[in-house]
Amino acid sequence: MGCFFSRRRKPAQGGRQPQPAGAGQDAGTGEQKAPQYSWDLRAKIDPKDYTFSGLKNETVGRLPGKVAGQQFVIQDCENCKIYIFDHSATITIDDCVNCQIFLGPIKGSVFFRDCKDCKCVVACQQFRTRDCRKLEVFLCCATQPIIESSTGMKFGCFQYYYPELALQFKDAGLSIFNNTWSNIHDFTPVSGENNWGLLPETAVVQDYVPLPSSEELKAIRVSTDATKSIVPITRGQRQKNSDESCLAVFFAGDYTTANARKLIDEMTSKGFQLVQTKEVLMKAEDAHRVFQQSALEFIPLLEKGPVVALEFNGDGAVEQCRSTVNEVFSGTKVFVSESKASASQDVDNFYNFADMQMGM
Repeated sequence: MGCFFSRRRKPAQGGRQPQPAGAGQDAGTGEQKAPQYSWDLRAKIDPKDYTFSGLKNETVGRLPGKVAGQQFVIQDCENCKIYIFDHSATITIDDCVNCQIFLGPIKGSVFFRDCKDCKCVVACQQFRTRDCRKLEVFLCCATQPIIESSTGMKFGCFQYYYPELALQFKDAGLSIFNNTWSNIHDFTPVSGENNWGLLPETAVVQDYVPLPSSEELKAIRVSTDATKSIVPITRGQRQKNSDESCLAVFFAGDYTTANARKLIDEMTSKGFQLVQTKEVLMKAEDAHRVFQQSALEFIPLLEKGPVVALEFNGDGAVEQCRSTVNEVFSGTKVFVSESKASASQDVDNFYNFADMQMGM
């Protein structure tokens, strides 16, 4: 009996109809071919292309497009300059000594183990160290960085630019506005000691991780100028200079990132400091908690996507921020703290909500 959905072929007049070559048969020779599957057609991955191991006194790296979201391993390197100018899935760095390392956006985690005297620039979803000593890191991390059994750790805010970097952040699923670089959690604190601290505010990336000198890597148009950094430079956990802060929130649209960067430039050029930034999705119930009496005005905008929030600090921050928004963004809906009296509560309400949303 035939299959319910099959139809019998009528034989050709004068004899049987010739049969075409089957799915596993070569039409020219009639020989049986091995079946092909989609995974057979993928490019073969050679682990050596995604590993730096046992190097000494070398400058090595990977150009944009050469890692393309794969895992990467760096191990047993000494006195090396290492540059990964691409996004990756995860990176592990083991037993490296006196190395200078740049790591482009990492979708998952970067894990340093048994490393010492290294200087790094890193962007990642998760950052962790174990059994490390004297690491100095310019960091962009979406979640709370964790150190364990590590001493002499110093952290600064990620500062870096090259043309491909913005798209690499996007490919890695990272937001340039979600950076908890200074909110370190020490799993193994020692009473009376501090295993970590912050780099000086005046620290310059190029003094720690210099620009690549090899001919191949020099083709990347890198800038370590803080004003050009793809990630906004924030004060993080450093002490604020003023009792007055202001919250500004941009809603999703075609120019959200550009507008947020424009306001940052306008405010910092006038001497105000950017304390922290966040990009997060909000719901209607969240709006009532954060925007309070202005909630109904902004609730319809929340359906368009995540909001970008900025906290500025300095005497007169509220007045200057409201004035700048009215002058520069007159056609754009922006939430800005109403007054100095309400601003601190606005900041606390938003960032407490955002930290809960992000599981921090």
